[in-house]
Amino acid sequence: PTPSPNASAAPSRQRLAVAQAALLSALVGGTPVPEGFDRVRIGVQARALAAKRADVVGKIAPELPVILGESYRTAFVGYAQGHPMTGGYRRDALDFAEHLLRAGDTGDMGHAGDPAVRGALREWWLDRSGPAPRSPRSPRPERPAARLARATRRVLLGR
Repeated sequence: PTPSPNASAAPSRQRLAVAQAALLSALVGGTPVPEGFDRVRIGVQARALAAKRADVVGKIAPELPVILGESYRTAFVGYAQGHPMTGGYRRDALDFAEHLLRAGDTGDMGHAGDPAVRGALREWWLDRSGPAPRSPRSPRPERPAARLARATRRVLLGR
């Protein structure tokens, strides 16, 4: 029997699919640029795609640019270049905030290392990361100074 025309095209289609996947991964996942592509141009395009993603996330979650201020865009583009989007823009916003909170020392992101900024980011993330929004009456985490003041008041009042 004579091989069908589709059978002879299968290996070339498979090579093309692998090359396309490698290119896409380099553009949105931070993987190395595949052979045969201009690394500089792919880098420019990857940064442009990350910046566009930052713009969309900023529209979906407008509180993030407000909380992070000037450092939002730089921080998000840096995050996006190593973290491909996996579950839509809302999930991307939550994953970005979680990434910043887990990073611990965010001093390289401008004032995002400020405890007030981290606290606001944490509250934003907690309000949105659960299966349902938190109740407005749910207790907020207490600061150590507030616990100390309450304990001192109880001791002084004899309770």
